[in-house]
Amino acid sequence: MNSPCFVTFEGIDGAGKSSHIEALAAWIRARGHEVVLTREPGGTALAERLRELVLHQPMDALTEALLVFAARRDHLLNCIEPALARGATVLCDRFTDATFAYQGGGRGFSLEVLTALEGWVQQGRQPDLTIWFDLPAATAAARRAAVRAPDRFEQQDEVFFERVREGYARRAALTPARFVRLDASPSPAAVWAQLEAAVQARAAW
Repeated sequence: MNSPCFVTFEGIDGAGKSSHIEALAAWIRARGHEVVLTREPGGTALAERLRELVLHQPMDALTEALLVFAARRDHLLNCIEPALARGATVLCDRFTDATFAYQGGGRGFSLEVLTALEGWVQQGRQPDLTIWFDLPAATAAARRAAVRAPDRFEQQDEVFFERVREGYARRAALTPARFVRLDASPSPAAVWAQLEAAVQARAAW
């Protein structure tokens, strides 16, 4: 049986984490491990429906946070925890650090409330490893504009995304043993080299 490992990918929109998470999944599977590749908000039928609301419907910051944590609860119960229990590696595109970065940093919502919700919903569950793709907001905006139409978050200005970036930095400072920061500015090949080195040094494959 494989040793379970819960790895999350974080970063502002446009940092390139989504393409690299699929590459890492293939890299781990090639070493004989089961991988569950998932995302937040999302990962279950209910959570994906909540994701659509969060990304496309106007709402205040508290409603947004409640929906994100409701989706997370269902995701944990019906996807993440069962996968870890059978020894799989779970790779998740965003988790709670994103909530503290986007709702807490970007929206300026109460970190105290988010911390309470984190405790109620997760019951102590945290990632074993968090890969943070760090990128200046201006660079990320240029990348997003080149590839897709923006959702409700991606329509925010660069000041918003710099606050999100600062939110990630605060989370990383609180739990440095869990975080690995990657410089997401170079080419995809250069970023992958950083990622591969990080997982070889920190994970169990």
